[in-house]
Amino acid sequence: MKLPRLRLLLMISVLMFTLPVQAAPEWPLPEGIKTVAVNSYDMAYQESGSGLPLVLVHGALNDYRVWYAQVPEFAKKYRVFAVSLRHYYPEKWNGRGDAFSIGQHVSDVAAFIKNLNLGKVHLLGHSRGGAVVLNVAKQHPEVIRTLILEDASGMETLLPDTPEGKELAAEIVVRGETLRRNLATGNRELAAEVFVDSLSGPGAWAKRTPEQKQLIFDNLSTVTADSSDRPPTTCAQIQKFDFPILLLNGERSPKNYAAMYAAMRTCRPIAEPIVIPNAAHAMNRDNPAAFNAAVLDFLARN
Repeated sequence: MKLPRLRLLLMISVLMFTLPVQAAPEWPLPEGIKTVAVNSYDMAYQESGSGLPLVLVHGALNDYRVWYAQVPEFAKKYRVFAVSLRHYYPEKWNGRGDAFSIGQHVSDVAAFIKNLNLGKVHLLGHSRGGAVVLNVAKQHPEVIRTLILEDASGMETLLPDTPEGKELAAEIVVRGETLRRNLATGNRELAAEVFVDSLSGPGAWAKRTPEQKQLIFDNLSTVTADSSDRPPTTCAQIQKFDFPILLLNGERSPKNYAAMYAAMRTCRPIAEPIVIPNAAHAMNRDNPAAFNAAVLDFLARN
């Protein structure tokens, strides 16, 4: 074999093992959306900008589109990845199967970061997505540059063993059960309205634009498979975190999220949560200017 040809084959072999495997999507993708093979799944994501990587993980009944007010701003300084977790839009999922859980999504997000060779990333998660990124940090600290928690769940086991603590810990379970019960009636509009209003206050659903409502409808199939249970978190696990952490609450967010942050902060020194004014649980949508400023300030310092 001639030497130039041998070198070419060697270069191809190296690239095959170092470049991320771009998945061939099994469903139609919106323009500009990519996929990558992650744990035998075609994980969809939107990529924008350049610089240090920032990965955004959505919450329940959402997908990569929920960050529409963040991606353009964050991409001015960072390489932004807004992911859609397994079985969320743009996949058209029927809600069947057992590959839908916090644990599966944790494994997928960690694999996503590693398969794209991103190294250490700024990792931001909202609500249920907060539980996902929290557990990525617990299980795969090697991929974390900073951790940003936006009304994150996943710390219910840190709440005090008191009647009030138990009630706060049960809020996510009750909300999930109510959503599934309302959805079982066949009234998708009512189910979505009660769920959104329980998080963001009475009348919040009515104020959503048709596009924002459609985002919820596109992901309702995940409700039947989603469990409200979160992997338990201990103080010992929080104490192992050796990266900067930003905590974010909405001014009108449900009380259980602030209570979990307060419990988390008894485990190790963490700065007080930044409260986004004129905002509830969907603070990145309710007040994007204040939310974006808080996140960008934190990233600039870390």
